[in-house]
Amino acid sequence: MTKVGTLADVERIEQEKPIGECWSEKTVYQRLCNTRDAHPKRPAVSFQLKSGPKDKAVTLSWTDLTRKITQGANLFRSLGIGENDVVAYLLPTTHETLITLMAGMTAGIVAPINPTLEPEQISALLNECGAKVLVTLKAFPKVEIAQLASAALANAPGVQTVIEVDLLPHLSPPLSWIVPFIRPKVEKQHSATMLDFNTALAKQNGDSLDFDESMDDRYCAHFHTGGTTGMPKIAQHRHSGILYNGWLGAEMLYTPTDVVLCPLPLFHVFAAYPIWSGVLFSGAHLVLPTPAGYRGDGVFDNFWQLIERWKATFFVTVPTAATALMQRPVNADISTLDSAFCGSAPLPMELFKRFQNETGVAILEGYGMTEATCLISINPKYGEKKVGSVGLRFPYTDVRILHCADDGTILRECDVDEVGEICVNNPGVNLGETYSAPAKNIGLFANGTHLRTGDLGRLDGDGYLWITGRAKDLIIRGGHNIDPAMIEEALAGHKDVAFVGAIGQPDVHSGELPIAYVELVAGATATTPELMTFAKENVVERAAVPKYLEVVDELPKTAVGKIFKPDLRRMAITRVYNEALQAAGLGVEVTSVVEDKKLGLVAILAKPDGGVTDEVVTQTLGVFARPWRWE
Repeated sequence: MTKVGTLADVERIEQEKPIGECWSEKTVYQRLCNTRDAHPKRPAVSFQLKSGPKDKAVTLSWTDLTRKITQGANLFRSLGIGENDVVAYLLPTTHETLITLMAGMTAGIVAPINPTLEPEQISALLNECGAKVLVTLKAFPKVEIAQLASAALANAPGVQTVIEVDLLPHLSPPLSWIVPFIRPKVEKQHSATMLDFNTALAKQNGDSLDFDESMDDRYCAHFHTGGTTGMPKIAQHRHSGILYNGWLGAEMLYTPTDVVLCPLPLFHVFAAYPIWSGVLFSGAHLVLPTPAGYRGDGVFDNFWQLIERWKATFFVTVPTAATALMQRPVNADISTLDSAFCGSAPLPMELFKRFQNETGVAILEGYGMTEATCLISINPKYGEKKVGSVGLRFPYTDVRILHCADDGTILRECDVDEVGEICVNNPGVNLGETYSAPAKNIGLFANGTHLRTGDLGRLDGDGYLWITGRAKDLIIRGGHNIDPAMIEEALAGHKDVAFVGAIGQPDVHSGELPIAYVELVAGATATTPELMTFAKENVVERAAVPKYLEVVDELPKTAVGKIFKPDLRRMAITRVYNEALQAAGLGVEVTSVVEDKKLGLVAILAKPDGGVTDEVVTQTLGVFARPWRWE
């Protein structure tokens, strides 16, 4: 493992050898076999269905895991999956999910699907990626995934085989005796053949693949980028991009003796690549607590005891989860803990400081995206952690801050600390073919050499990357992408609505919450409660239903009549921050929100005559991602 603390350390790694010499494997399965041979009896993955520190857990060694993945790949090939065919999965997080992920990309192309989506969105994703096989959950009490899958499959006729994972073997008596009698009945709404996961696996050869793997660095995974509209985007990933993420994990973070607690879902690239593939490369131990991860019953309450149980050295979080953890006492021995990884949304300064003070553990905030097969940058484990930044670029990743035309032509490159669009290139970026649909790649690349992320940011003099906004205008709620057009189009269907502007409002727990500002047609009388009810009935995704709605006389617009969303964001920041300041009884308020060239939108507070210190205000506003300063 290399200790990286500065940009000079990153550059030194790059000078030692070309990227092509950093690992020898051509496929993730080859890497799996090499790790098994190096650590045959060491634990690879553990899963516990319930969150208690003494609840039943199942652990697979690297030998056990490799055998099951081999059986899974052979099973998929026996079902007609070739290297260009798709195995989708709609699953919570278990070791069976990990087996499916690896087996799917070994036999063909794996396509994870978020099980919190609606049936119509899942159908669209199954059809878009051309899935022939779906691995999903067998009906289980208090879990709706089997019902969701059946409804989605009714409109996905291309799926020929459905393989069901049963959670029953993960239960202990007496629950394991009771569940068969209370298991819900699910109406089959499709014609696909049904198989049981463990039964089907057991019939397959687990000693070796029954087919020859292609070594031509083919596409092996399709990850959707949110599924929040009727037109899903499918990002294509090659073996080389996944291996690059894994090599970075082993090179800069993990050793074979590390234990990584990961309560994030395996349908997301964060858990699937930098976390799992880093474990795969290093031979570390991955722990998956409950099928729902952080959303599982008791996970937050038992979290520190789970750290103690597994002697975890790393864990993975997002700002929303870190906030929830800080509401629980550290009630266990967490002395084994070394670091925590955080991604998906900006981390508020006050949360970072509180977390470090409470746990003694530093949060390593980073940046990645599905379109780049994830990793782009991270605050260095062994160097300065600039809170609010997303750290230094990874080795062999090139980050440029550019101004581009709509077609991707580079107009100019930004200076140090100048804000522009973040554009990247590394082994995880598939230039020209990031999305499976060719039309969606048009204008996506800067001069054909760098992926345009759609995020706005700057590079400081030390090479640290700072994200200041989003050109793409997405709302990111707890790491989940919401297209504002979904909200705007739904509300525009109301007869009294003339214009709608949907944005993300600052939120302590989720980073952002979707809200909407509405301008009515002349003479209309629709009320806020009426429009909120209409939104709940017509916004197709529950997570996208606005949490606040305000009717205004006139929405701010550009000279050509487009809604000017920066002004809406200023309105939301002012209102939310003033509510927080008032609740804290500080007697100060936001007078304006300005655009700072380095920091993005900054709340300006009127300086009081006395009695209110910077520290007191920071305790109130530091829980939000957007900064503040005195007038």
